[in-house]
Amino acid sequence: MSDTLNLQAVHNLLVDVAKQAGQMILAANPLVHGATSKSNSTDLVTETDQAVEQFIQTTLRTTYPDIGFYGEETHVPGTRLSEAPVFVCDPVDGTVNFVHGFPWVCTSLALVISRKPVVGIIYNPFQKTLYSAIKGHGSFLDLTTKLPFRSNPEPLTTLQQALVACEWGADRTGNNFTVKHRTFTSLARAVEDGGAMVHSIRSTGSAALNFALVACGVLDLYWEGAAYAWDVSAGWLILSETGGIVVDTNPGNWDVALDGRRYMAVRGAPSGQTELVDEFWRHVAGQLDYHA
Repeated sequence: MSDTLNLQAVHNLLVDVAKQAGQMILAANPLVHGATSKSNSTDLVTETDQAVEQFIQTTLRTTYPDIGFYGEETHVPGTRLSEAPVFVCDPVDGTVNFVHGFPWVCTSLALVISRKPVVGIIYNPFQKTLYSAIKGHGSFLDLTTKLPFRSNPEPLTTLQQALVACEWGADRTGNNFTVKHRTFTSLARAVEDGGAMVHSIRSTGSAALNFALVACGVLDLYWEGAAYAWDVSAGWLILSETGGIVVDTNPGNWDVALDGRRYMAVRGAPSGQTELVDEFWRHVAGQLDYHA
């Protein structure tokens, strides 16, 4: 099937579906106390998440009934991506932002074949921004502005010159929280005290939008443990098409799976990617143990 798929047609459909999903999100009136907790008070789901995913799944199956569907709200634990073509969907990425009215919310859609994204769409309806990519054809903002924003990106040098994104996530206990806390502290701490002293650390609350911002070149690096394939599939392709790379959060692993749950995204640059990753890994205070 993958040989016969028209990726431009898939892209166009995903753009339309994402924008329709955006209208559903804008029409909703979520309440903080109306959200349901999955694992704890920060891991939220709303009726909108579920309704948007149902709409997306139904619409995509109407046009492509033979392509699978891998969505956040309908995911069966233990299910992994296979070689078969599949639509990967996060209906509302940034649900905590959504219920608070903080406008960093998006729908993330991707077509994945052989566990690699080949079409990616991220749409933020509050800011009316659309990030898109087709494998081998580059990445764009609002279909017209080629990414990254700078046609000649600066080389990457050191963390001391970097703007970094990190997220606390919903897992706030145990080893993973300890590793994150110590790593964030090391990134922020002054160089003379053994830290990296990055320019600053950003936390937008949306993994998909963090990937998009790294693709744009406005973030240098994004370090994330606990995300899922639906959070990163579209962003991974959008980033890769700009020359960016994705490696493991844990030191030494340069080859990570799309559904591996640990990701470090680095923007495209004429030089310095490998050196920046190695420097960052020296500040990772332990091993994150998220697994697919």
